[in-house]
Amino acid sequence: MLYFSRWKAAATILTALVICLCAVPNFFPSDVVAGWPKWAQRHLVLGLDLQGGSHILLEVDSNAVRKEKLETTRDDVRRVLRDARIGYTGLAIRGNSVEVRVREDANAGQALTKLRELSVPLGGILGGSGQRNLEITSDGNLVRLTVSDAAMIERIRQSVEQSIQIIERRVNELGTVEPLIQRQGADRILVQVPGLQDPSRLKELLGKTAKLDFRMVDSNTPVEQALQGRVPPEDDLLYSASSPKTPYLIEKRVLVSGGDLTDAQPGFDQRTSEPIVSFRFNTSGARKFAQATQENVGRPFAIVLDNEVISAPVIREPILGGSGQISGSFTVQSANDLAILLRAGALPAPLTIIEERTVGPGLGADSIAKGKLSSYVGAGLVVLFMLATYGLFGLFANIAVAINVAMIFGVLSLLNATLTLPGIAGIVLTVGIAVDSNVLIYERIREEVRLGRSAISAIDAGFSRALATILDSNITTFIAAAVLFYIGTGPVRGFAVTLGIGIITTVFTAFTVTRLIVATWVRWRRPQRVPI
Repeated sequence: MLYFSRWKAAATILTALVICLCAVPNFFPSDVVAGWPKWAQRHLVLGLDLQGGSHILLEVDSNAVRKEKLETTRDDVRRVLRDARIGYTGLAIRGNSVEVRVREDANAGQALTKLRELSVPLGGILGGSGQRNLEITSDGNLVRLTVSDAAMIERIRQSVEQSIQIIERRVNELGTVEPLIQRQGADRILVQVPGLQDPSRLKELLGKTAKLDFRMVDSNTPVEQALQGRVPPEDDLLYSASSPKTPYLIEKRVLVSGGDLTDAQPGFDQRTSEPIVSFRFNTSGARKFAQATQENVGRPFAIVLDNEVISAPVIREPILGGSGQISGSFTVQSANDLAILLRAGALPAPLTIIEERTVGPGLGADSIAKGKLSSYVGAGLVVLFMLATYGLFGLFANIAVAINVAMIFGVLSLLNATLTLPGIAGIVLTVGIAVDSNVLIYERIREEVRLGRSAISAIDAGFSRALATILDSNITTFIAAAVLFYIGTGPVRGFAVTLGIGIITTVFTAFTVTRLIVATWVRWRRPQRVPI
């Protein structure tokens, strides 16, 4: 156990040195680190409880998801029956079902067969369960399509996954540092932005679905008729976003959707100097927009954002370039925010803020100060105990523990991990585990000395026989950390990550670094007795 080949010793020193150097960027100001190569800029990020910031818990509107799913099913039913040239009536959403009545009895069987094609096996994590997205029943000419509960669960899961990606893009556009965005439960999303003390703009960005549509204004039906409650079935009665609220009768048919945008940037109108948002479509969107403007010259069309009319200009001439601009009483910030929302994309469903907390920087500074004090006091007591109990070998153990802590910070920096108070607790606990490993080794050496072994033989046997015990104890602790990471969320996961990394570095330092130090000392001094 005490023999190290030259290559093995070099590999041990090099591994420890490289990992420890990964922690170096944490000791320099961010403006200095910004000038370093990208691979050298990875560092620890202080969590919400250490530097303050905003904590927002969002919930996906399951009712909106259900409504959107039912409307999609209704549109599919209409499309299928039209394609099959089957007459129908009474197509409507009732409760959790879509109902349609086939006009002619002779077509009822064919309609049912066609509509059954809409019921397909579920994909995703429920793909192997054999469940389908729709339950289809018939009663004479009446066909009822009910969205299954499993389909709703799957759709909400997909909405949460899509929303997390879009929220990440929106939050990153704010220029914030290392936000934490993760799923919590079945339909909730946790957003933590360290350092952000005023969450009002963030809430405004997260609270908008940002569903952008380009739709025609219905000029054939007077708006007054719609205001009296007689809205044509193919239209929506929408109001302008600016005050005073102006009613518009907008066709439901979408000419081009916001999903076809490739870019959106804030700017200023060259004629009026008012803030605007310029946009550009992809190839498909540009083709659809060009065709729509060619066919509707002289008619007004509406730019609709989240069911509010941003503007309703008249098409003077075909727009063939695939780009345009949105104007509508914007301020500079609102134009910038709209550009951010359009670039990030529309949320699949509205999000509701159900919990909001702001942690002040003073509380975080107090936590850091107390954390530092407890760490210094704890480390000092450990150093003194090891020196008093094991003398020179205690010094070896202290050096190994210091390298161990530096390696933990190096690995965490390499992962760009977020350090929280529970994470600091995990590191402190790891220091105790690392010291415990050295205590086990040294006590085994003492036992071997008492049995009459020579110094070198006792040291070698101490390392060999403590190995199994140390591995067993660290493996069981690592399993506990893995379970915490898998089941836990937020700070609990942070604790599990630091504890898990600490266990790996502890095993490494105990059986390579400490052993290499002791082996080097033995080769140098050739001791006749063990000073322990």
